[in-house]
Amino acid sequence: MTAAVATAALDLRRALRRAERRKTLGGLALALPLTAFLLVFFLLPILGMLGKAVENHELATAMPRSAEVLRSWRGLGPPPEEVVAIVATELKEAHARRQSALVAQRLNREQAGWRNLILSTARRLPEAPNGTWLRTLVELDPAWGEPAIWAGLRRAAQPWTDIFLLAAVDLTRDDHDSIVKVPEEQAIYLDILGRTFWISGLVTLFCLILGYPLAYLLASLPERWANPLLILVLLPFWTSLLVRTAAWIVLLQREGVINDFLVRAGLLTEPVALVFNRTGVLVAMTHVLLPFMVLPLYSVMRGIPLSRTRAALSLGATPFAAFRRVYLPLSMPGVGAGCLLVFILALGYYITPALVGGAADQMISYFVAFFTLQTANWGMAASLATLLLLATLLLYWVYARLVGIDRLRLG
Repeated sequence: MTAAVATAALDLRRALRRAERRKTLGGLALALPLTAFLLVFFLLPILGMLGKAVENHELATAMPRSAEVLRSWRGLGPPPEEVVAIVATELKEAHARRQSALVAQRLNREQAGWRNLILSTARRLPEAPNGTWLRTLVELDPAWGEPAIWAGLRRAAQPWTDIFLLAAVDLTRDDHDSIVKVPEEQAIYLDILGRTFWISGLVTLFCLILGYPLAYLLASLPERWANPLLILVLLPFWTSLLVRTAAWIVLLQREGVINDFLVRAGLLTEPVALVFNRTGVLVAMTHVLLPFMVLPLYSVMRGIPLSRTRAALSLGATPFAAFRRVYLPLSMPGVGAGCLLVFILALGYYITPALVGGAADQMISYFVAFFTLQTANWGMAASLATLLLLATLLLYWVYARLVGIDRLRLG
């Protein structure tokens, strides 16, 4: 009898293990399409973007022997004649194959003017040197006698480069490969990054100020009233972002509805500029991103028991004290999620600032698009996008530490 019971128990455990295994495999099978989608359309493009920020293949593709000897050259003083000879000979060969433009484009991204130097030299190079190849190059253009161009060629010969990542934070490498600041008149990207964070922060703050009372009202109302109002909050999602942004141009222009109302109401004596400046950017972006603040707040507030606030009131707390010490701390996960979502979306906004902002209001996404579509400088575009990615990861880490793990507690 005991052996039969033990056998039955063993069979039951085996059946349970098989059932759990089937359940696990079924779950994996259901998750496999989403995992494959994220891998192909999310992770691989991000990795490709990171690779574009540091890849450095142009010189090695067009002039492989030159890249090899330049990598082995220490870069101290003028290059040896054998190095110059290989570079000059292969530059002429690359011009014949119509690949000199590839090298010229790569070097011009590092120093404006080097494109013309490479192309003009490649066209005029003789079959044999006039004395030495270095002397021949200097006769064609005196810039070949300066250390800068050879240092640039040596950096272009490396398999990877950090010049684009450094340029994204207004740094560069000098002739001795030391990291230095770019000249003040060329230092623009830190200002652009600061402007992007400033505009995103202000938009997040305005969305929180407007969205918190609205979410509180929706969470406090009965469902028969809250649901129609929630539909009104979701209504902007049914309208194109481009249409909403264009509508704000019409509303905010000097002859628009808002200026006309303010003048008729006596609040203004004449129309003011509300569009194609920072004001238009903040107004339009706040309107577009407001639902992304309201929805996380509403989902959290809907689960807060009102009995806790009533208990605080019954114990003698004022309505403000009950809200500050009871309701507000319980709603902080929604505040954190909404602020994180709005801020991250604002960081990468392109259409709205491009249409309603001026030249001094363009955010970093505008320059990513500029380098991608107009100058084909993929390295610079990828480096600026990498900055946004790092900022996003940092924000996720801060959110996890403050809200997701430790939970913010006020009062």
